[in-house]
Amino acid sequence: MCGRTSCHLPTDVLRRACAYHDRQGQQRLPEWRDAEKYYPSYNKSPQSSSPVLLSRLHLEKDADSSERVIAPMRWGLVPCWFKEADLSKMPFNITNCRSDTILEKRSFKVPLGKGRRCVVLADGFYEWQRSQVTSQSQPYFIYFPQVKTEKAEDATGAVDSAETWGKAWDNWRLLTMAGIFDCWEPPEGGDPLYSYTIITVDSCKSLTDIHPRMPAILDGEEAVSKWLDFGEVSTQEALKLIHPTENIAFHPVSSVVNNSRNNTPECLTPLSLVVRKEPKASGSSQMMMQWLATKSPKKEEPRSPQKDKSDVPQWPSQFLQRSPPPAKRAASGLLDRWLKRDKEEEPAAKRPHC
Repeated sequence: MCGRTSCHLPTDVLRRACAYHDRQGQQRLPEWRDAEKYYPSYNKSPQSSSPVLLSRLHLEKDADSSERVIAPMRWGLVPCWFKEADLSKMPFNITNCRSDTILEKRSFKVPLGKGRRCVVLADGFYEWQRSQVTSQSQPYFIYFPQVKTEKAEDATGAVDSAETWGKAWDNWRLLTMAGIFDCWEPPEGGDPLYSYTIITVDSCKSLTDIHPRMPAILDGEEAVSKWLDFGEVSTQEALKLIHPTENIAFHPVSSVVNNSRNNTPECLTPLSLVVRKEPKASGSSQMMMQWLATKSPKKEEPRSPQKDKSDVPQWPSQFLQRSPPPAKRAASGLLDRWLKRDKEEEPAAKRPHC
């Protein structure tokens, strides 16, 4: 399963990260479509907009199917045959698509027949490992293993803080996940809506302890080209690319990612590099602390009698601090005289009146 991703790169950097070779072997950059609808985020959830790669032939007739376009699409497939004008009335959620039922369900079979295959771009995705002892879950960030380059060597050579970690990400390889998209037109008219779903497979061995499912990751330029080029690669041939991959890396991250409204680099920073901050007291808490610190006049209360020695809890000797012996022996004699005087001055009991 994949329910949260990160894609924080700006449009120009993201475009350069998607450089490819066309059918003639020339290196090219994909063209942006509706770039103003793309919002970078470290914490993307379903129904948000994410960038995807698709063949130019889907948008332009007579185009070369090997040429690529980047377009932001809604995460959560809306089938073209959905008749309601209100998308909230959809009786099902199509955030993910299981590879074992991809040819059985109409929502996936119809767009696949039209060659509507896409590649979802992301820094990586998040997954939560459930604890068998407690009810809490530990989030993990999962991504491609990174290779140092001359440009990124300074940033990735010594990742010892959240700041250097954030700088390193601008030079890292994007995660490419296989997806299916569809085009839905509102029944009452309006702009068509492009949406996608991520294909999932059984987890690889290294991720089985975190979650039993993972996205179908296209590892390498050849796999991405075959998945996108629906004009030359058939559906049956493309589906052979859908399988688990062991070429993956991951690390635990802070629970700040649990809230989808949190959009900071801390979401994907390794947990060991996150600086723990003391929570700030709220206004009401500060007022309460000030009120408690204010000294109010109190009535003098009679001193409570000293507790008997037997009432004092007996702690183990290793937790008690031993006091030093008295410096002078005369101090003990002074204490004895003081106790004797206190006993002599004790008032006699009152007699009852006649």
